[in-house]
Amino acid sequence: MQLIIRYGIQDLTRFRTAFDADAEDRGNAGLTLLQLWTEGAGHAWALFQVNDAKSAREWLDGAAAVFASQAGVTATDAHFLETA
Repeated sequence: MQLIIRYGIQDLTRFRTAFDADAEDRGNAGLTLLQLWTEGAGHAWALFQVNDAKSAREWLDGAAAVFASQAGVTATDAHFLETA
């Protein structure tokens, strides 16, 4: 299973600094970063391998909000995906 998140961001440098600092929390939630992309100046996409779906969902429901506030995230759109 994978998780893709599209972030609306205010500032790429602020986002990237907070994103990198959040790596341990994401890892503890069973997420492994596969790829990070930017879409213009206002969006970033992150693709994760999900190793523990329950923990990943709990991270999205809790700790991800702390990260978002530190990173200047204005919106998120997260989707759990499975290979067809």
